[in-house]
Amino acid sequence: MSNHSEKITLSVALVTRNRPELLSQCLESLRSQSIQPFEVIVSDDSDPEMALEIEAIAKGWNCQYITGPRRGLQANLNNAVDACHGTHVRIVNDDHTFPENHFKIIQNLLESDPNSIWTLGEYCEIPGTQSLFQLPGEIQPRGFHKPIENFDDCMGISGGASIYPRKIFEYHHFLEAFGYVCDLEFGPRLKALGYRIRYCSETHVIHQTPIIIRDPKMLCKGHFLLSYLTYAFYLPNFLKKSECLIYFWWIAFLGSINIRKAGFTFVDYQKTRELGQKYGKLFQTGKYNQIV
Repeated sequence: MSNHSEKITLSVALVTRNRPELLSQCLESLRSQSIQPFEVIVSDDSDPEMALEIEAIAKGWNCQYITGPRRGLQANLNNAVDACHGTHVRIVNDDHTFPENHFKIIQNLLESDPNSIWTLGEYCEIPGTQSLFQLPGEIQPRGFHKPIENFDDCMGISGGASIYPRKIFEYHHFLEAFGYVCDLEFGPRLKALGYRIRYCSETHVIHQTPIIIRDPKMLCKGHFLLSYLTYAFYLPNFLKKSECLIYFWWIAFLGSINIRKAGFTFVDYQKTRELGQKYGKLFQTGKYNQIV
């Protein structure tokens, strides 16, 4: 972990795919900040016919452009953070913009506590009296997310709005199974290993696009996997693990007899549980760099 005598340098790991207009908006907002990050890495998962335009936008805003692995959002995140050289890494999605003094506030946070992981909330529109504000969520046994309650020591991480000591990524990476669905897996894993996760109420991000669930079956598998990993291996709790297994068994039963249209069946249940057991054993044996 970082120590207090080390100079804080903040890298931005920004992931994008096929959204040049949103990327331009994001980078314009970033470059208008009163304090600038040490570096901005843009990892691009775009289709080949759009990659040149994305690269030009990134370089036009004085960012380092790298080609993404094209294996999904979490793999692209891993690609971006691996290219960072600062003491800390700020995860950014291409559809985010920032309020005034956002990076100044983050810099102050890191100088006051460089060893913690910091997570932020987000507005799903331009902030106003009627705007919806979302806190980072903590996974529940049935796969639902509940807003964090202990702001100074939680397990909720906002996938596109969090800041980490970079040394974490020497041993740990985002779980790539089921893509963006497994955002919340990282928090319980790191908390179980003794990392402190804190919520910053002084700033936020503005999410410029709605979250669209394109594959309900993948969503169900992802929620089962991260709930099972959390309560069977990371933060073991017999009652919560049992609730998780029973609930998703019931969802699989309904899917197998075509009552529930998400398509999650007993085959998916068994394969997802086996995948969870595989990752759980890697965690228990300290093979953290293989949990990807």
